[in-house]
Amino acid sequence: MTSSAPTVSDLHEVYSLNVEAQSQRYGRLVSAFTAAYGAKPDFIARAPGRVNIIGEHIDYCGFPVFPMAIAPDTLVAARANGTDRVRIANVEAQRYPARKFSATGDIFDIDSTSHEWSNYFKCGYRGLFDYLGRRDGRGFDALLDGTVPAGGGLSSSAAFVCATELAVQRINGIDLTQNELASIAAGAERHVGVNSGGMDQTASIMGQQGSALFIEFHPKLQATPVKLPNSTPHLVFVIANTLVVSDKHVTAPVCYNLRVVETCVGALVLARHLGVAGRTACKNVDPLTFKIVMDEFYAEQDTAGRDDVDVWIERLEAMLEALHAAFGSLAEGYTREQMAGALGISCSELSAKVHEAQFPVRAERFQLLKRAQHVFSEALRVVRFRQICERENGDDADGKSSNNSSVGAALGDLMNQSQDSCRDQFECSCKELDEVCAIARRAGALGSRLTGAGWGGCSVHLVAQDRVSAVKEALVQEYYLKQHPQLSADKLDDALFATAPGRGACYFYEK
Repeated sequence: MTSSAPTVSDLHEVYSLNVEAQSQRYGRLVSAFTAAYGAKPDFIARAPGRVNIIGEHIDYCGFPVFPMAIAPDTLVAARANGTDRVRIANVEAQRYPARKFSATGDIFDIDSTSHEWSNYFKCGYRGLFDYLGRRDGRGFDALLDGTVPAGGGLSSSAAFVCATELAVQRINGIDLTQNELASIAAGAERHVGVNSGGMDQTASIMGQQGSALFIEFHPKLQATPVKLPNSTPHLVFVIANTLVVSDKHVTAPVCYNLRVVETCVGALVLARHLGVAGRTACKNVDPLTFKIVMDEFYAEQDTAGRDDVDVWIERLEAMLEALHAAFGSLAEGYTREQMAGALGISCSELSAKVHEAQFPVRAERFQLLKRAQHVFSEALRVVRFRQICERENGDDADGKSSNNSSVGAALGDLMNQSQDSCRDQFECSCKELDEVCAIARRAGALGSRLTGAGWGGCSVHLVAQDRVSAVKEALVQEYYLKQHPQLSADKLDDALFATAPGRGACYFYEK
């Protein structure tokens, strides 16, 4: 998308549910800003969290994903202050104390070893100016309010960075495209030691009401809106937070960043196995991804006149068949020495190649085969999910609701397969996520899976509208009341809710 982030003055354009409650929230934010800084904000920048419907841990492998923006979000109320100081505060002041920085100095200094909330603000700020090649920011005051649960798998960090980025560019008279903003935000999170693939930021910036996004990353970033099937009863998504917090900053060396390294090394090994490692497209790129390897292997294939989805499916299935030959001799996992040997380099060269100094990892054995099996099979599920949606929304559908229950069942089955693969092949689930998915399926969910990085956080469930109450009640009785009996009604509402595709990042001005 080449357009700029939109500006709205009516919250009905942003939220489809609970608009009055959101209006009160915005009003409280404006009042708190005025009390803190002595004047009303010039505007409010808003960026939502996201739920990934299907396509987990494959964005940084170059493959497409299928997320949607949701209502929980980060708001940044901002006003230029005419100085060279950037002052930031949070409505949860006890938890997140106020900070101030020089707009041209220490705001660019980010210590990735320090778990400090303002680092994410600095990421959005620095990312924008690094992209522009400048360090001449203007001072402003900002007050933040976030409703995306931290560590819940709904991309609270991406919402934070994206909302900050929007605020900073408006204060400084900059107007970048949505594509540019998403790309900058994805790179910016690396300053806090998280090797983000770009899905979270793209969904937050480019989300559209009523549609999920089929997001492609290679050869270029491209987001295609895809409407969900218009069935009777309607299909909706229930989000259930396990309340198990997975902090990527803390667990990255043994979880998130380790998986990035395993897939990166896997791509390097697969390229050598397929005989494409020496080609320019594979040799002169960092990082090399599974998608680039696949594309280069099929670079000479004639696909003229063929359906794109059919080509995707054919290639992904062929790659899955090639994996055992590439990695099977060490199916139990690779040591560092074995990975280096497979690539014909030293261990120190391998460490430099995967940028371990910036993204440290800890493991005795690296599971290259299992990670590759998940990546290619998950990419295949994403393509098939889109295929089903577009087939049901085709020209012959005439916008009519489908009564065919097999459509929901087919989509749900893909989500269930994804959860199985995340648990068994990518090993990013946990017992609480497995339990929540099992409860929801027993209560009538068509498909249930973890969403986000995993190791805790949230799950997403495809549910026919007439079964939403039953699924939510089962989760309350069988999970929340047992695991979190002291949870307040408000906190439960935050942890368990139904949602539909929502709007992406925007600016709000009062009329």
